[in-house]
Amino acid sequence: MLPPYLMVSDTGSFAEHTILYRKPGVVTEVIDTQHYSEEIVSELHRLIDEIRGAPVAPLPEDARDAGRWREALAPWEGATWLQLPWFVAETYFYRRLLETVRYFEPGRWFLLDPFEPQKREALGEGLEATQRFYENLDESDLEGLFWIAMSRSLWGNRADLSNIAISGGSEADGDESHRILIDHRRDVWERVSAGQVKRLDWVADNSGPELLADMGLIGLMLEHDLVDTVHIHLKPQPYFVSDAMSKDYVLSRQALEAMRDPASEALGALLRRAQEESRIVLEAHWFWTTSRHLTELPPDLKEHLMGSDLILLKGDVNYRRLLEDRHWPHTTDMAAVTRYMPAPFVTLRTLKAELMVGLQEGEAATIAAEDADWLVSGERGVIHYVDPRRD
Repeated sequence: MLPPYLMVSDTGSFAEHTILYRKPGVVTEVIDTQHYSEEIVSELHRLIDEIRGAPVAPLPEDARDAGRWREALAPWEGATWLQLPWFVAETYFYRRLLETVRYFEPGRWFLLDPFEPQKREALGEGLEATQRFYENLDESDLEGLFWIAMSRSLWGNRADLSNIAISGGSEADGDESHRILIDHRRDVWERVSAGQVKRLDWVADNSGPELLADMGLIGLMLEHDLVDTVHIHLKPQPYFVSDAMSKDYVLSRQALEAMRDPASEALGALLRRAQEESRIVLEAHWFWTTSRHLTELPPDLKEHLMGSDLILLKGDVNYRRLLEDRHWPHTTDMAAVTRYMPAPFVTLRTLKAELMVGLQEGEAATIAAEDADWLVSGERGVIHYVDPRRD
């Protein structure tokens, strides 16, 4: 029997806190940083009121994906937001927000990213950190550079604009050995350095500092022919505030190339050439902004990913998709419950949800004794590699 879903109704949980407080905070930030009409602002306030206890309203019948969301919400018909599974509530919130701000409606607000001002500010902060990253690196030690770049990509996941409770920053402070609870960098390095990863599928998470850190690792692998091609899976529409869309990737690459710092400029140019040569391919499948889990991959996306040598899943939301956002015991064997995956994969994720598997017996209790918020603070991470064909 499968464990139950993480529910918003789990009293005192991070899921409950997220819907009751964080999501209204996201709406307020949109109101404060954009210039929507009085009518839209009024509707945004009504969305806040609905979230705090009213039944979940459906999308308009003529919405292009109304049927998809009707199906997702059907098991909880008549429920309030506080009675939904956490993953359903969070993902549907962002779809409702886009509907409210007329994102899909031709006119003044058509395709206007409600989170654009926050993304631009985060990009500026990330560019400063990127320039500092290239100082004092030993360019002759490729394995060492790979380990550093993967670490930086991991800790970049802390910079999550949808979670205002998480401290920002692109890297953990001090010794990271106790912070990375599962560290399979060596397994990943052995695969890529042996030429076993011709095609890498990178499922991106946040724009800004995280995406820039991701670009550093992607650029390193392409420059040294550790991989042939990288398919970067981005969001087709605004999602979880800072999740990266194709436009965010392009803007970030252009910003790197425009920097006066030689190393950053060179990285931007390398990424541009790689895209021109189809070594980098940008993808934006509708699946990534739904409430579906990775056990429910649509046939076209599943077939596409079957051609990958390694799938790299960034961030907490992808980790939650992987495990269906369920209350798995912390000692659960990741490989045993992810045999459905179409290719070997690695998760790079800082912990921002009450979900963690792959630990040894008693390890979770030991960590909790020294840090009660270890599952949600973003201060710990995992680099967890699994080959479903081998494990």
